[in-house]
Formats: sequence, structure tokens, C-alpha cells
Amino acid sequence: MAASELYTKYARIWIPDPEVVWKSAELVKDYKSGDKVLHLRVEDGKELQYSLDAKSKELPPLRNPDILVGENDLTALSYLHEPAVLHNLKVRFIDSKLIYTYCGIVLVAINPYEQLPIYGEDIINAYSGQNMGDMDPHIFAVAEEAYKQMARDERNQSIIVSGESGAGKTVSAKYAMRYFATVSGSASEANVEERVLASNPIMESIGNAKTTRNDNSSRFGKYIEIGFDKRFRIIGANMRTYLLEKSRVVFQAEEERNYHIFYQLCASATLPEFKTLRLGNASYFHYTKQGGSPVIDGIDDAKEMMNTRRACTLLGIADSCQMGIFQILAAILHLGNVAFTSRDADSCTIPAKHEPLTIFCDLMGVEYEQMAHWLCHRKLATATETYIKPISKLQAINARDALAKHVYASLFNWIVDHVNEALHSTMKQHSFIGVLDIYGFETFEINSFEQFCINYANEKLQQQFNMHVFKLEQEEYMREQIPWTLIDFYDNQPCINLIEAKLGILDLLDEECKMPKGSDNSWAQKLYNTHLNKSVLFEKPRMSNKAFIIQHFADKVEYQCEGFLEKNKDTVYEEQIKVLKSSKFKMLPELFRDEKPISPTTATPSGRTPLSRAAVKPSKSKTAQTSKEHKKTVGHQFRNSLHLLMETLNATTPHYVRCIKPNDFKFPFMFDEKRTVQQLRACGVLETIRISAAGFPSRWTYQEFFSRYRVLMKQKDVLSDRKQTCKNVLEKLILDKDKYQFGKTKIFFRAGQVAYLEKIRADKLRAACIRIQKTIRGWLLRKKYLRMRKAAITIQRYVRGYQARCLATFLRRTKAAIIIQKFQRMYVVRKRYRRTLAGTIVLQSYLRGYIARKKYQQMLRGHKATIIQKHVRGWLARVRYHRSLEAIVYLQCCFRRMMAKRELKKLKIEARSVEHYKKLNVGMENKIMQLQRRIDEQSKDSKSLIEKLSTLEAAYTSETEKLKNDVERLKMSEEEAKNATNRVLSLQEEISKLRKELHQTQTEKKTIEEQAEIYKQETDQLVLELKEQNTLLKTEKDELNRRIQDQAKEITEVMEKRFTEETKQLDLDLNNERQRYQNLLQEFSRLEERYDDLKDEMKVMVSISKPGHKRTDSTHSSNESEYTYSSEITEAEEFPMRTEEPSEKKAPLDMSLFLKLQKRVTELEQEKQSLQDELDKKEEQALRTKVKEEERPQMRGAELEYESLKRQELESENKKLKNELNELRKALMEKSAPNVTAPGSPAYRVLLDQMTSVSEELEVRKEEVLILRSQLMSQKEAIQPKNTMTDSTILLEDVQKMKDKGEIAQAYIGLKETNRLLESQLQSQKRSHDNELEALRGEIQSLKEENNRQQQLLAQNLQLPPEARIEASLQHEITRLTNENLDLMEQLEKQDKIVRKLKKQLKVYAKKIDELEVGQMDNISPGQIIDEPIHPVNIPRKEKDFQGMLEYKKEDEPKLVKNLILDLKPRGVAVNLIPGLPAYILFMCVRHADYLNDDQKVRSLLTSTINGIKKILKKRGDDFETVSFWLSNTCRFLHCLKQYSGEEGFMKHNTPRQNEHCLTNFDLAEYRQVLSDLAIQIYQQLVRVLENILQPMIVSGMLEHETIQGVSGVKPTGLRKRTSSIADEGTYTLDSIIRQLNTFHSIMCQHGMDPELIKQVVKQMFYIIGAVTLNNLLLRKDMCSWSKGMQIRYNVSQLEEWLRDKNLMNSGAKETLEPLIQAAQLLQVKKKTDEDAEAICSMCNALTTAQIVKVLNLYTPVNEFEERVSVSFIRTIQLRMRDKKDSPQLLMDAKHIFPVTFPFNPSSLALETIQIPASLGLGFICRV
Repeated sequence: MAASELYTKYARIWIPDPEVVWKSAELVKDYKSGDKVLHLRVEDGKELQYSLDAKSKELPPLRNPDILVGENDLTALSYLHEPAVLHNLKVRFIDSKLIYTYCGIVLVAINPYEQLPIYGEDIINAYSGQNMGDMDPHIFAVAEEAYKQMARDERNQSIIVSGESGAGKTVSAKYAMRYFATVSGSASEANVEERVLASNPIMESIGNAKTTRNDNSSRFGKYIEIGFDKRFRIIGANMRTYLLEKSRVVFQAEEERNYHIFYQLCASATLPEFKTLRLGNASYFHYTKQGGSPVIDGIDDAKEMMNTRRACTLLGIADSCQMGIFQILAAILHLGNVAFTSRDADSCTIPAKHEPLTIFCDLMGVEYEQMAHWLCHRKLATATETYIKPISKLQAINARDALAKHVYASLFNWIVDHVNEALHSTMKQHSFIGVLDIYGFETFEINSFEQFCINYANEKLQQQFNMHVFKLEQEEYMREQIPWTLIDFYDNQPCINLIEAKLGILDLLDEECKMPKGSDNSWAQKLYNTHLNKSVLFEKPRMSNKAFIIQHFADKVEYQCEGFLEKNKDTVYEEQIKVLKSSKFKMLPELFRDEKPISPTTATPSGRTPLSRAAVKPSKSKTAQTSKEHKKTVGHQFRNSLHLLMETLNATTPHYVRCIKPNDFKFPFMFDEKRTVQQLRACGVLETIRISAAGFPSRWTYQEFFSRYRVLMKQKDVLSDRKQTCKNVLEKLILDKDKYQFGKTKIFFRAGQVAYLEKIRADKLRAACIRIQKTIRGWLLRKKYLRMRKAAITIQRYVRGYQARCLATFLRRTKAAIIIQKFQRMYVVRKRYRRTLAGTIVLQSYLRGYIARKKYQQMLRGHKATIIQKHVRGWLARVRYHRSLEAIVYLQCCFRRMMAKRELKKLKIEARSVEHYKKLNVGMENKIMQLQRRIDEQSKDSKSLIEKLSTLEAAYTSETEKLKNDVERLKMSEEEAKNATNRVLSLQEEISKLRKELHQTQTEKKTIEEQAEIYKQETDQLVLELKEQNTLLKTEKDELNRRIQDQAKEITEVMEKRFTEETKQLDLDLNNERQRYQNLLQEFSRLEERYDDLKDEMKVMVSISKPGHKRTDSTHSSNESEYTYSSEITEAEEFPMRTEEPSEKKAPLDMSLFLKLQKRVTELEQEKQSLQDELDKKEEQALRTKVKEEERPQMRGAELEYESLKRQELESENKKLKNELNELRKALMEKSAPNVTAPGSPAYRVLLDQMTSVSEELEVRKEEVLILRSQLMSQKEAIQPKNTMTDSTILLEDVQKMKDKGEIAQAYIGLKETNRLLESQLQSQKRSHDNELEALRGEIQSLKEENNRQQQLLAQNLQLPPEARIEASLQHEITRLTNENLDLMEQLEKQDKIVRKLKKQLKVYAKKIDELEVGQMDNISPGQIIDEPIHPVNIPRKEKDFQGMLEYKKEDEPKLVKNLILDLKPRGVAVNLIPGLPAYILFMCVRHADYLNDDQKVRSLLTSTINGIKKILKKRGDDFETVSFWLSNTCRFLHCLKQYSGEEGFMKHNTPRQNEHCLTNFDLAEYRQVLSDLAIQIYQQLVRVLENILQPMIVSGMLEHETIQGVSGVKPTGLRKRTSSIADEGTYTLDSIIRQLNTFHSIMCQHGMDPELIKQVVKQMFYIIGAVTLNNLLLRKDMCSWSKGMQIRYNVSQLEEWLRDKNLMNSGAKETLEPLIQAAQLLQVKKKTDEDAEAICSMCNALTTAQIVKVLNLYTPVNEFEERVSVSFIRTIQLRMRDKKDSPQLLMDAKHIFPVTFPFNPSSLALETIQIPASLGLGFICRV
């Protein structure tokens, strides 16, 4: 098909544009051959006519289909040209935020000017081991390809990073080196990779500077060779540098800076160690202030200085050397401030004692006079004489600057040499990977010598690049066996010859430099004469005679000749150098000692061995030229070093990274088309495209072609041979056979053919869609018509029936209406009549009732009026009567008063007469007698006795008393009369007062009544108001109550929510703690394996050095795990033994110490209360013993003395054994010969045996002491009731014998004394109780204070951030536990003192026992004999028929471990065993050792078992069946130790028989912890094994394989071959994964693994599947499509179905796939509107924001019917999720292992029923 036929209507093309370089347009009219214009419509809707070139008649380039836009590889584009490349890069960079793109073998990297989260260690792990085409483009993919080819092809590699200043070359090179350092690691413990990375800060500080284009521009080129050993681990590195820009030291352009190190020094000038450098601000020095921009935004030079010094320290540069470097750099700054004064035109001078020069000389250690002299003079040597000539001021300034440049360059070379020495390795290098970070093609307004050298280097690199690309194309064509025709490509050899050939530019420049009076002008004339009009690549500017133009491969560049000679000669006066060489500063002469003529910027360091066979040795310098080395021209040196570099690159496999600078303003993600195109042309990317486009750029495998274009084939065209099918179809589709070629495995297409096939495919699909739409629409319309016709007929039928029914209804209604009217009218009339009648009757009744009620009311009112009159009249009569009565009474009172006054006068007169007294006496006697009788009657008994004794005296006395009484009564009556008179007067006065008060009261009453009425009214009004307020308050109250209830509900909900969150957080913290603990176990396991490896290597080395001597370290297994098991030996006893262990055991012991401390911290808190209680009990028992000691019978005391004596003897023996042990250890430590303490020496073995026996004896003695203590305490408790009973019996017998009074009196006295004694005891008890109460109160107070302090600490901790909170809580907890431990230690010391005191008493009692033993035995009663304690040494056990134990001999233990653990194969004998049989056998052996009370046997068996399991797992650790088998048995062994431990919590589900089998003598809790840790390590190893098995299957089965065939179409992959999604014989599918899961599950079930543990393993497997799949999805743009999302969801559903089949849905495995499920849903949902964004944000809660944005950016349509995600939609998602707090990490941690738990699972299997198969070879074990 002709290309012109593609230019039809609606075809899209690219047309040139001055603003955006290329602009898209669409044809509105078909192009016909011969047309001179094209009718176009641009994207903004405007139409225009594009004129074609009349001469070339070239049509504008076609635009690629949208489906191909945004491809990872530019060579996958159908149309390969400049606008397609530019547009593809722009779409990826702007829309998808992808900065890396492949262009064949080149990685194009666009600087985003923004930190991206794509360089983490998780990304490195994701790219490690992957094929380059399988993942999205990345610098890590290039680094991985280089690393893989180095390992696979055994060939050195190079990564060439080039680009403009500011394009990101240095950063890309750093990331590549970081990848190598992370993936390979180092072969030694010196962390070479860290030192390689540490060289970057140093080189950046001394070789990078700020330019107008880049804040951190590398002003030199460097080639770093990273060396690897045979195992491809980093062993060292070497750096070569090229063309340092020395002129920057003395001159900087506007807005630029000098090298960073100078500004770092000035920023750190205030440091104490820099005071001697006498530095200041950067604006003070001439060499740092010329650019006018001393500060870079966002960069802290002082902080960078710290990083530089830290890197120097890491590389081994001593502090003294560092200070020497800084001293030289400071001297250069001060040298720049040296000023010259002109004396005349040809001479100058320096002022006397010039401060900058003085500082320079002081720092450099040279004499001031000599330096000042030679800065202003120079020496001229002729054949006969030598002259000293003064120089002008300008020449002096140039000489000063030349000296500064030379010193800096020498220092630069010295630092590079020392960096290389630090990176050099003594190990033999096997291969290397070189990273070349070199400047790209440069062109400025003024181009000088530096730009010329840079562009010359780029010409050489471009030539090498073109040759390599051409070579790869040729190899591909020849490999596929297709006809090869030469492709014309640009060869820049003529340009290189122009520069470096004989009489070339460099040759002429060197020749001119040798001329005495050579100048830039004369050199320019030579150039014109030699090359002008003779080379098409050399031109002369029209307006200048001091410049020349070279046509480089990228562009024409005009160079100014001014300064070429001076920069090439780099003149430095020898006299100045000699002055510096004579310096007292030792470091300064070193800078000029080893200068080499080949490369002043270091080629390879002297004496260095080449890194590999491919490295090129530098040529040797001639010794005769050593005196004039500094006169070697820069151009010659650069050309030699460049030739060396090219030889090195040609000897390696190159990999290319082209860095692009998207804009000059350093704006993030801004794309300037003009600048980008310039760089694409300069870096060779377009040349790669052109070479590819000249041949067959599009390449498809036959299977991919068949899968993609199956729709273009007919059924009869499809054959079983895919290759022949593709050939037949292509011959029909493309008639021109030159447009394609058939290779062995691929079809090669010329440019545009894939687009043509895509167009045919799209047309076919569009036609098929139209046909399907036509058929479906016709079917729908026919169906709709038939449905409407049937509906119309039905409607008509129903309408006609309805009308007939309506007519019949009308007739019936008319007849009925007449009848209804008749009856209705009758009804209305009758109703009206009845209503009138009823109304009349009602009116009559109401009227009659009203008249009757009115009459009744009148009668009632008359009756009531009569009653009122009656009562009023009665009241008036009574009032009148009362008034009259009061007046009469008042008159009577007045009259009687008058009469009384008269009578009173008479009485007064009569009272004065005697007769009156007599009369009164007569009356009074009678009264007295009457009163006397009454008195006599009341007290007859008492008076009768008195009357008998003295009657006469009583009579006389009574008469006297009577007279006295009469006199007194008379006086009293007189007084009463007086008082009565006074009272009458007072009463009268009171009556008058009362009348007045009554009158006042009446008036007040009226006023009060009036006020009361007013008050009542006011009160009523106030009550109304209060009622209203009350109602309002009630409503407010109700409202408040409602609010309170609502708030209470809200608070309850918040508290519940907070409680659930805190619960979740606590669970999370628990899981994190468990995870950290298990990570520590994993790290310990790794260190242990490493220790074993080192030990094996040491054994191998020993066996090699001593072939006749072979020894097995029998103590290794016990020593290895001794830190875990030997908890009974104190720390002081362990320390000498630890010093005897070899040095390689230090790492495990440190880890053991850490684990032990961690365990002790948890145990101390648990044992705190128990220890306190035990301490209190001991104190009470000690007090009780002391109180009752005297009351105890002598015999019982003797027994206790005997027991104490025996205990004391045991303690003394124990102490003696300890002393002997310590003496043995001390004697061993004092041995001087090292072989005595060696682990294999005889003395060591003997001492070890002695130590073992002593330890056993010590443990036996300890147990005996514990038994005696328990018996002693039981005897103390038994003494008290016996004594009480005996005393009461004696008391009763004694009472019966007491018969006489004396005995009773004595008993009474004794009872009183007893009461007194009891009272004193009661008082003492009361005092003790008070003391205890006071102590308890004090303790309560202290607890309150502690509680308050804890609350304060808690409040303070809650205000801290989470990390600080955790740290503070841990610190507080440690402090608290430490204080508690100290208190407990003090209490224990007190108890020890008490025990020692009791021991002394026991010794005394023991002696008495020996003396009285014979006599006391005769007096012992039978009851006492029964109560006497027994002193057993061994506890006898009752033998039974079979107790579920297995007996074996001590020497058979290695055989037991070997047959049961090491030689047992899960696939062989173990298949037919009971699940967990090895665990049951081992536990039954442990039971027998426990039965024998043999702790050594228990310890040995458990230690051998654990070490045996570790050994078999190390030997066959990559076998899933073996690891699963021993994980199951280890868990079963752990469960058996728990089930039969005797603890109540583990005995709930036991049978009585099983409870009898519990352990009786030993508590193996510590061994349970060790077994739990071992099970965790086995579980982690199991996870690693299944991960290694599943890893190769996951990506292929879950992503690449098409489970649903035909859903996704294959897209072209370009040059980078990607793994095909079509299932081949060797590829994995989803069925492969499910089969593997079935295998895992069946093996675990067969081994009897706990169901809960199986669930955890399955959850971990599904997490690995989900994490690996999601990570690959996030790093592969070709997988992010709608069809792939459907494939993933189908695959996940199959995995869920597998979980349902295995009843594992509640294992949590499905939840681990949730991120993958949501990512698949994200690929399938609609992604356009805001509602879609809201739905995505709510749906993807398991994905992070970075992951969601990454998937949306990577989403790629596979067909034309899909659409890309717009940038605005992605920004909407980011805005909606900006408040979401999640991890910024992009990838999931596929290496994460969930913390494992081992729930207790008791076994129902009875131990006595277990039979041992003969196949196990355990005949030496017998049942007990």
C-alpha cells in the first residue's frame, strides 16, 4: 500500500509550528497525488491550507493511533519520526507523570525538578531480578540489566549517562550506584557500598558548582568502575575524572558560583577548628563574589559541610588531612585577594605586609618575601644565561590566577587519589560495571576552549553509540535470518578527524602553543588556511576573524578563539611551584610530587592493578619529561584520557541513559518543546529512531501477531501452524512484500505498516460493530413494532368492550335515577317535616325548663335571704349582749375594787392587834394538823422508827417548828397581799394599754387588709407571670434534657468508638510487639546460621591445615543454646565461663543476653506480687517462730534443731562446692598457655566434666534444702494446735485435783495472773495491730501518691507524640521495675540475715539433740512418733503397668536424635506415621527423665532435640515438606509440654488418665518459651520457602496469563522484549498457582498441623500473592487496562473459590487480597465525573493515595473504544484524598511476615496407647 493512500479524510498529521515545534492537524479532504496543498483542521477548530514543498514533495508526518501514544518504548510506535517521539514523551511526562522512557537501547530520563517516591528500597527490590522489558522504564531497570549481563555473559558493563547541565546526570548516576550497592551488597564487613556512595558528597563539593542552568552542575566528567568478585558482590571501586573546569576557580559568570566547597568553608568559618583559617563571608573573597549569587535557595552550606566531613571520615581521610585540605582551600581564597600595584607599564609590586598574602604564606608554610617576589617576577632561561624579569600587573594577575587554578587542580587530583585508595580492595576483582557521568553537548552565546573539549568528547561518544546501535540492529536481523541491507546512518568520523587528526584543530593548537610568539589570532589564521573550503564541517563566520564554526552531529557551534592558547598551555611559573614545594606544610609538596603527563586529572592511580582483563593500562610516561610535566598541553592530556576512556567503553557492553532538561526555569513537570527537541537531536535519540526507521522498526512474534490480528482472519485461514497462518494473512493484507519480512520468531514491519494494520483492524471492528448495531437495532425495532401492534389490538378490544359496558351502564343508571329521585324527594319532604317537628318540641322543652328554673331560683334566693337575715340578726344580738356583759363586768370590777380597798384598810388596822394573831393561829393549827396528817400518811415507816426512839423531843421540835412555820406563812401572806395589790394596779395599766393596742390593731388591720388586697392582686399577677416563666423553663428544661440525652448518646457513641479504636490500637500494638519480637528471632536465626557457616569454614580451614586431625566439638550444641536454658546458674557464675568462649561466639551471646533481658522484664512484673506475698509470709512465720519458741516442748525444739543442723550442713557443703568451682575457674583463667584453655584440649575437657558434676551436685543440694525448708514450715504450723490441746488437758486434770481452799486461792491468783498476762498480750496485739494499721495507712498513702504520679505521667505522656510517648513509657517502666527490684533485694537481704540467725540457733539445738537423743527416745509417746517428720532423700514412686513413658539410656541419646530427627524423611517413613508421632515420642522420653528426677537428662534431651531440629532445617531448609513436618511436630511437642505441665489452665480438657501423666519434678516453662521461639523461626523459614516457590508463578499466573481468552489484545512492545501473555509450555498459569496451593495445603494437613496455624500460613501465602501482583501492576503500564482488571478479578474469584473449598474463608486470607481487588475495580470503573471520583475515593480504602494516582496515571487503553484518564480527574482525586493519612510508600512490602501465634491445642490421644513403628529404628527404647 502506498504511503500517500493513508492521507485520507480524517487522517491526523503533524505540521511544523514555530511555538511548539510540531502541531497536530486533521485532514478535511482526501489527498490526491499531485495536490500542492493539504486542507487541514487544527485542534482549536481553525481550518487552513498547508503548502507542500514543490521540490521534495514530502508529505507531513502522520500521527500514530491513540492506542500507541504513551508507550514505554518509542520504537513500539508505528510512525517513527521526531514529532511522534516528542509527543510520546510529552504525554508520558505531563499526563502520566512518567519521567523514564525507552528508545531502543537508550533510556530517556526527563528531569522532573521534583522529588518522586520511585527510588525507595521497595522499588529496588521490585526491579531486582526482572527482565528489562517486563517492568516500566526506570534507571533501576538499566542497572539491573547491566548487573544481570555482567553475571550472565561474564563481560564488563558500562552505563553512559549524558545530557545537558541540569538534566539530572549526576542524580541518575548516583541512583545507579545505589542500586548496585543495595542489590549486590559487599563481600566484606567493611561496607564498601557505603563508601562508594559516600564518595558522591565529596566529589560534588569539590567538583560541582551553581550555573545559570543548574544549581548543582558537575564541572568535570567522571567514570566510576565498581568492582565485583566471583559472587558478584561489591569489593571496591575506582574513579577517573576528566577535564575539570579550572577556570571557575578564578572566574564566575553572572548568577553563578565557584565550587561548593569554598562556600561551605565560608559558612563554617565560625567553627573553633576553622578559626586559624581566618575566613569570613563569601562576599569578602574575590574568587567567590564575582557571580553575585553566593547563596542557593534551599541549600544550607554549613550543613553540607558537615556532610562532606562525615563522608571524608567514612572514606578514611584522617582529620589532620581534612584540615590540611581546608587549609589549602582557604589559602586559595586569600590568594585571590592579593592585590598588585603598578610601578610602570612592565613591572608591578605587592604592598608591604599585604594581609591576604601574609595569610596565604602562613597557611601554605612558605616565606613571604619569596612568594611576593615571584608573584611579580619571572625567570627567563636562555642557552647561556638566566634572567629575572619583572612582569606587568595584568601578567601578575594572570600568574596569580594560574597558580590558584594549578593548586586547586592538584588538590582535586590528590583527593581523587585518596578516594580511590579508600575504595580500592585487596581482593581479586572478577568484573566491573562502569558508570560514566559526563557532560553533554553544550552550545552557548560565547563558546570557548571548555565547550570545544566537551563537544569533542561527545562526538567520540556519539560515534561509539552509533556503532553500537548499528551493531545491535545487524545482530537482530542476522539472528532472525532476514535479508540484510546496509542502513545509511550518520557517521561523525570526519568531524572527529577534523579535531584530532594530524594537522587537525588540536594539533595546530599544540603547535601554536610551542611558538614563542604564538597568539590566538595567528592560530585562527592557520585554521582558516588549513581547513577552510577544504572541510565541509569547518566554516568561518562572516563578521569575525577570531572565531570558527564546526558542524557537529547535533548542531553548528561557533567558537571564539580568544583564550584558547592560554587555557591549552595552562601556564604556571616554575619558580612559584618551587616555592610551594619548599613549604614546611607537609601536605603541600605531596600535591606536586606525582604529577603525570597523561592525565593530570587522574587516569588510574599509580601502582594500581587493572580491575579486570578488559581494563586498559595507561601508557608509561617518559622519565626525561618529569621536569617539564606541567608544560604538557591540556588538549593533549584530554585527548589521551579520552582515548583511554573509549578503549575501556569499547571493551565493555554499554548501556545508555540520556538525561533531558524539560525547561530552563527548573519548574516541576513543565515541558518546553523547543528545548527538548534540541536535546533529543544532540543526545542521539533521534538518530536511534532514524536508524530503526530505516529498517524494520516494528517487530511482532507470530503468536502476538496472531492474537492481535485474529479478527482480520477468516476461519478457513486459521491453521495449526501459527507462522504459516500469519504469512498467508499478511500476503493478503499487505501486497508490497518489501514492507515486511518473516524472521525465525518474529515478523518485521517497516514504518507505518503497524498503523496501517491497526487501521484495518479498527475498520474491521468498526464495521463489525456497525453490523452488530444494525442487527440489534432492527431486532429491537421489530420487537417493539410487534409489541405495539399487539398492544393496539388489545387496547381496541378493551376500549370497545368498555364503550358497550358504558352504554348499558348509562341505561341502567337512567332508570335507577328516576326511582332514586322519587324516593329521594319523598325522603327529603319527610325529613324536613320530622326536623321541624323535632325542633318545635325541643323549643318547647327548653322554654318550659327555663321558666321552671327561673321560678326555682327565685324561691331559692328568698330562702337564702331568710337564712342570712336570721344569722345577721343573731350576730347583732350577740354583739349587743357581749358589749353589755363587758360593761357590767367592768362595773362590777370597779365596785369590787373599791370594796377591796376598804376591806384592806380594815385588815391593816386589825393586823396590828394581838387578837388578830390569835384568831389566825387557831385557823392555822387546824391547817397544819391537816398537812401533818398527810405527811404522816406518806411516810409511816420512817416516822414510826423515829417516834419510838424520841417522842418527847419530836413533840417539842414539832411545836417549835409549827410556830416558826406559822410566822413564816403570815409573812408570806402579807407579801402576797402586797403583791396582789401591785398586780391589780399593773393589770389596770395593762388593760388601758391593751385597749390602745386594740384600737391601733384595728386600724392596722384595715391598712393590712388593704395592703393584702393589693398584694394579692400583685401576687396573682406575679403568679401568672411565674406560671408563664415556669412553662418556659419547663420547655427549656425539656430541651436541655433532650440535648443532654443527645449529648450523652453522642458521648457514649464517641466513647464506644474511642474504646473500639483503643482496642484496635492495642491489638495493633500487640501485633507490632509480636512482629518486632519475631523479627528479632529472625535476625537471631540469621546470625546463628552465619555463625554456623563461619564455624564450618573454620573447621574446613583447620582440616586443611591439619589433615590428620579431625575433631567434633561435642560441647557445641549445649554451649550454643546454654544462654536460653541455664537459668539456674547465677550471673556471677556464668561470667568466667563466658570469657572462655571463642571470639566468634560473641554475636549469639549478645543476642541471648538481649532476649534474656527482654524475658526478665516481663517476668519481673508478673512475679512482683508473689514475691511480696512470700516475703510477708516469711516475716510472719519468723515472728511466730520467735514468739512460740519458748513455749514449745523441748522434744519438738530438739527435732527442729536437728533439722536446722542438717540444713546448715547442706548449706555449708553447697558453699564448699561453690568455692571449689570458683577456685577451679580461677586456676583455669590464670593459665598462661593458650592451648590449655582451647575447647579441644584435655584440660578443658576435664575441667568441663568437673564443672558439670559440681553443677549437678549443686542442684541436688539445692533441692534437698528446699525440701527441708518446706518440712520445717509444716512442722511450725503443726506445733500450735498440739500445744493448745495438751495444755487444756493438763488444766482440767489439775482442776479436778484441787480440793482445798488453799488450792482454790492459789488457782484464783494464777487465774488473775493469767488474765493479766492475757491483757498484756492483748495490749501488745493491739499495739501491733495499730502498727500494722499505721503501716497499711502509710502504704495506702504511698499508693495514692504513686497513683497520682502515674496519672501525672500519663497526662504528660498523652501530650507527647507517639514515638516520644512510647519511649517515655518504656523509660518509666524500666525505672519502676528497677526500684522495685532494689526494694525486693533489700527485703531478701533481711530474710537472709534472719535465715543465718536461725542457722546459728539450729547448730546449738543440734548439739543438744546429740546429747539427749538416747534418753528422749524412751519418753516419746506413740502419737509423737507418728507426728515426727521423715527425712527422705529419695521419694519412692509406685510402679504401674504402663505410664506412657519411654526409657532410654544416656548413651543412646545421639542415636535417638539421629533416627527420630536427622534421618527421618517426611516423604518416606513419616507418611504412614501418626501425625506428630516424633513429638509424642520425645515427650514420653522427657516424662521418663522427669520421673527419674534427672535434670541433666532432661536438659540434655531437650537441648539435643532443639539442635537436631535446627540442624535438619539447615540441611533441608529449602524443602517445604521437611519444614512443614517439623513445624507441625515442634508445635505438637510444645502443646504436650503445656498439656502435661500440671498447670490448671492447660489441664481443663485432659482426661483423668492424662492428668496422671503430668510432669511432677520439673517446670519446663523456659523450655516452652525456647520451643515457641524455635517454632516461630521454623514458621518464618516455611514462609520463605513457599515465597520462593510461589514467586516465579505469581506475575505470570495472575497478570500475564489470559485466563479468559480473547479479552485483552496484545500491543506492540518495541525493542525491549516483554514476557508474552500467551501461555506457552514453560509459562505459569493460574491453575499452576492453585495446584501449588493444593499441594501446600495437603502437605500441611497430612503432617497434622494445627488448623489455626494452617490458616495463618494460607493468609501469609495470599498476602504474598496480592502484594507481588499489585507491585508489578503498579510498575507496568501495559498491565493497567480495563481488560486486565477483569482478568485480575476473575483470578481473585478463583482464589476465593479455593478458600471456600478448603473452608478457609475465616482465615483472613481474603482480606489480604483487598488492595489487589480494589486496584482491579479501579481499572474497570468509570473515570470521568466528580461522582466517579467520589465513588473511587470511597471504594479504594485499602489503597494509598500514591497507589491510586499511580494506577490512574498508568491506565492505558488497549482498544480505540477506551479513553485515557484526564489530568483534571486525577487532580480531583488528589484533592479529595489530601486529608487521608496514609503511607507515602508506593509499593507493598512483599517481604512482610505477619506475626504468628500458636493457640493451645490439646491432644486427645492417650500416651499409653502409642506404639512405636519398627521402621523408625528405635528398638533401644523400652516402654515403662
